Amino acid sequence: MKNILLAVLGIMIILIAILLIKTYTYPFKKNKAGVSEGWKPVKNDSAVMRLSGGIKIPTVSTGSMGVFNYTPFDQLKEYLRNSYPLVYQNTENYEINNYALVFKLKGSTSGLEPVLFLSHMDVVPPGDADIKSKEQNVFRPDDKPLSAVSKVAEDWDFEPFSGAVAHGRIYGRGAIDMKGMLFSLMESMNNMIKSGQVPKRDIYLAFGFDEEVGGQKGAVQIAEHFRKAGLKFEAVYDEGGLIMEKGNVAGIDSDVAAVGCAEKGFLSAKIKVKGLGGHSSMPPMESAIGKAAVIMQRLEDHQMKPVITPLIKNFFDNIGGAMPFTSRLAIANQWLLKPLLLSQLTKNNTTNALVRTTTALTMMKGSDGANVLSPEVEFVVNFRLIPGNSVKEVREHIAKATEGFDVEVEDIDNTREASAVSPTDTKAYKMIEAGVNEIYPGTIVTPYLTMAATDAYKYQIVSKNIYRFMPIKINRSEQQSIHSTNEYISIENYLKMIHYFEYIMKNYDQ
Repeated sequence: MKNILLAVLGIMIILIAILLIKTYTYPFKKNKAGVSEGWKPVKNDSAVMRLSGGIKIPTVSTGSMGVFNYTPFDQLKEYLRNSYPLVYQNTENYEINNYALVFKLKGSTSGLEPVLFLSHMDVVPPGDADIKSKEQNVFRPDDKPLSAVSKVAEDWDFEPFSGAVAHGRIYGRGAIDMKGMLFSLMESMNNMIKSGQVPKRDIYLAFGFDEEVGGQKGAVQIAEHFRKAGLKFEAVYDEGGLIMEKGNVAGIDSDVAAVGCAEKGFLSAKIKVKGLGGHSSMPPMESAIGKAAVIMQRLEDHQMKPVITPLIKNFFDNIGGAMPFTSRLAIANQWLLKPLLLSQLTKNNTTNALVRTTTALTMMKGSDGANVLSPEVEFVVNFRLIPGNSVKEVREHIAKATEGFDVEVEDIDNTREASAVSPTDTKAYKMIEAGVNEIYPGTIVTPYLTMAATDAYKYQIVSKNIYRFMPIKINRSEQQSIHSTNEYISIENYLKMIHYFEYIMKNYDQ
């Protein structure tokens, strides 16, 4: 017995030694602490005013393209032309499908694949939250900046389309998503032209106008135009990840720049469940709504399996060095601890979405009467697919959950596979690292999986190097203001974003 115990103890000691050695020798990315404060914004009230004016134009996209109000989009096109005459005079520029805009700044060297920067002109509706101040034409760029918000606001500080500039911020719907990026790109190209520097390769800007409702009339048409023209892009840059401030990514003691090298796929299924209808005074043993409840419970209880994809492994390899020892231990020893690691990741909403195709029950409809049994109940379940899971697999998953019931299943919205995964060993990705280091030295730059849909997906037909990243540093509450209440971008973030894109444009081939 004693020998057995000694043998077990010996095995445990060896196992612990292996775990520790693997942890301390694991090739986590070495992240250098910032040796300087990075590029400091230079006061530029004119650039701030131009963005403020663009936010004032309510380019809202909702519902079907047939009910769009195109007047604001006409106004924004004219506003851009008047605000950036140098860009219009020194680029080849044209419209696609009447409202999408394309700009081409000619490079000096033929034969090099161009670089493409994306944004979109449309914004989501502002909602109906109360407004604290209805003061118009607020432009106070010299206000002392307020600290970043610590929770999502319940009210708008100023009207959603006021474009108010106060407290070190530029307020309004679209300030972050996406007019801030659109105007920063125009400012960057404008500065490039003013400086007289000619890039080696062509630089393109492309702005869709219906990204918030699927991009079918804007980005899809632009990408198809590029394909037909025989264009292939060295890199495509779009929105996606952000720079999350230290303390806002649980367990990571550093700022983190999350670069979306892929985005999730999408499938929304409407499931109609049939049963006996009639009066509630004589209900059947199992109603249609009861059957629907069983299916919904199956979908939530038995979700698609979590998996650490190569992209997410790369993500953990990059951030692991800044994580606590226990996290590094699990990441470095997945040969033994992967089940434990996945168990922990799936307990958190954010990290769960990184490692599995998520299941979200979003809509339900039954009878219209309290005492009426509906013969048919329908509900909608939304899946966001990780790379590696297919639409076919999700449909098989639904079929298994509905087995034994009389149902009809119908795809709704824009079903699509997860995007391809773009590599990180490219010049295009290294320019992101260099650009982030220029404005925020010491920030961890890591590949990431973008959860939401972007226009970038449509450009896979013209490039293999697609990166989703907006170079602004914000906390979680500021991020949650996107599509919510009191959206704003700090003046510092906006000016740094202009510099970041100008840096990439000027230095891509240096």
